[in-house]
Amino acid sequence: MPYYNHRHNVKPGLTGWAQLKYPYGCGKEDAIEKLKFDLYYIKHRSFILDLLILVRTSEIVLFGKGR
Repeated sequence: MPYYNHRHNVKPGLTGWAQLKYPYGCGKEDAIEKLKFDLYYIKHRSFILDLLILVRTSEIVLFGKGR
């Protein structure tokens, strides 16, 4: 899969942009879609984006707003 190794440029965390924006999947197409979100995060990495991920993750955990 092209650009897959770029995902390793960022340390793993509890959650990420791909986990928030795309549901769980097990096929190759799902992996490609999640990779797109991961690459978006890498390209636009910032404190504000990290804060947004933290807020959305908190909403899902505390208020059950997940899928």
